[in-house]
Amino acid sequence: MHVLWRVLFFLVQPSHLALLLIGLGLLILFLHPTRARLGKLLAATGFVALVVLGFSPIGYALLLPLEERFPRRELPTGQIRGIIFLGGFEDPSVSHARSALILNESAERLTEAVLIARAFPDAKIVFTGGASEIFMRSPSGASAVGRFLEAAGIPAERIVLEDRSRNTYENAIETRKLVDPKPGEHWLLVTSAWHMPRAVGTFRHAGFDVIPWPTDYRTRGTQDFLLLSDKLTEGLRRTDTAVREWIGLIAYWLLGRSEALFPAPSPTA
Repeated sequence: MHVLWRVLFFLVQPSHLALLLIGLGLLILFLHPTRARLGKLLAATGFVALVVLGFSPIGYALLLPLEERFPRRELPTGQIRGIIFLGGFEDPSVSHARSALILNESAERLTEAVLIARAFPDAKIVFTGGASEIFMRSPSGASAVGRFLEAAGIPAERIVLEDRSRNTYENAIETRKLVDPKPGEHWLLVTSAWHMPRAVGTFRHAGFDVIPWPTDYRTRGTQDFLLLSDKLTEGLRRTDTAVREWIGLIAYWLLGRSEALFPAPSPTA
């Protein structure tokens, strides 16, 4: 199932679909000259899609509702039992090859968790994330994350590493097994703002009512609805991320992995 979902998400990304249209159009032009009109139409459609998706505000418009769903509020004033932060900010294969923790554009998941951990010196800090790659198989980055946390001054006895999960659903299931949360305990969940709705819905469904702490924002607010991207690749990345996340929300709800189609700050909202 995991491999199937990874392949599906690869295929449905708008940038990949646009490239497929261009490729299919060129194939028709070369292999079936009598159908040149169709080939030109497909190739042109794919090219226009790449340009529009890459430079227009579509990516911002799709990301903003996800990022606004769980506004960041004040940290709880009571006792925090633990801080859970989701993987996806690390590059396991390069980290393993270089014997160092290599971070990507979602590094705020880690830095924010460390800052909160310092503010709550008695709280556990829980990393959840295994190896999810299909082709470049490598060990989980959990050990590198653990070494980083200790180097950042977090005592080893506070650190909990979960390295079996390959997706958000398994993050929730495996973490709940590992920490066994008790009623009345407060656990913070740190992940990217655009990923928070699916993460919260999945943890709630697993019986783990976490307190969301979004980070790694990609938008500023509604003013980005009119913002053009100055880099094609960055615009495509935003659009692909948003579309993948919306599809993930729908799929998790249909599969019974989330407590709602579009989880809200309160389970009943």
